[in-house]
Amino acid sequence: MKNKILSQKKSFLNKFFIKLIRKFGYEVIDQANLNIPSKNSEANENLSESGKRSINIPLGKTEITRKVKSLTIIIRSYTFGDNNDGKVMLDQNKKRIFNLPKIEYTLRTIRSVIKSSELAKDYFKDVDIKIIITDDKSTEKNLERINQLLRSCNLKTEVINLKENEFDNEIKTIDINGKNISKNMISNMRNLYKSIKITEAQEADLFYFLEDDYIHKREAITEMLFTYEKISSQLKQELFLCPADYPYLYSSIDNSKIFFGNMRHWRSVNESLLTFLTSKKMINKYLNELKLMSTIRHHPMELKLHEIYKKEYCISPIPSLAMHTTNINSTYGLPPNFNWKKIWDENE
Repeated sequence: MKNKILSQKKSFLNKFFIKLIRKFGYEVIDQANLNIPSKNSEANENLSESGKRSINIPLGKTEITRKVKSLTIIIRSYTFGDNNDGKVMLDQNKKRIFNLPKIEYTLRTIRSVIKSSELAKDYFKDVDIKIIITDDKSTEKNLERINQLLRSCNLKTEVINLKENEFDNEIKTIDINGKNISKNMISNMRNLYKSIKITEAQEADLFYFLEDDYIHKREAITEMLFTYEKISSQLKQELFLCPADYPYLYSSIDNSKIFFGNMRHWRSVNESLLTFLTSKKMINKYLNELKLMSTIRHHPMELKLHEIYKKEYCISPIPSLAMHTTNINSTYGLPPNFNWKKIWDENE
């Protein structure tokens, strides 16, 4: 009986102590089992609160001053092709990993983004997330498969079909070296230009420009949004996020700044491909450069984007949050230390 009374007193004192220190902005962690009693969670779980604070053990708390309000994801769909249903990569003779028609990569990309976005909504309940597909010349059969995927999700979605002669007056058919540009590359530029034009007409807070061959981990969008809030709050400025840890980033010795996002490390990079997330403020600031990137064929195509990175932060995750499904030997493709087959199979 005496032991029971002592146990009750101890329990009461523990609860009182927890409530008291929480009023001062602290949390109690039971080091015996890494449990956080007040949150009914473990110390290695996602402890951050969207729009309020980023919490990492043992780094502590970062108050969020740059809250994410909305996200529009623009996936540039390109499923046609003369090379065995698009098995061969754009303007290349290399086949993609798994050697399947292009539509299979597009569908897995969309499916992975839907799953990742739906998980993000569990954490960012007040953030409006919308998915837009800008499609260039997919067959009716492929479009129906895309639409079927979108109808099955709980997010706002839209499919925009590009016209073959759309932006003919804006996009130059000769590159900066005076050479003709292929029809496939013109299509790629047209789709990117359409994406940028969409941002001019919409008032979303963040825009995620995405090629249709990036298969995402389920936690990708959640990590990107939490990281944007945290790092932007720390730096007191807008930034760019790239979801992929490209192999070519390790081919040279470059200086990087290391950040800790929400659940993984991020590093500053000087280059990326044409899949990136940024804010409407950044798009407005560099609108001319982004349009030039999609109307004039530079070498590399991302040259204008890389020039922006000399002035602004672009950060990339370690390990990767997405798999760029290119040829297995491509330095711009499969991320290192990443279970490629697992992510591929999970999004079948």
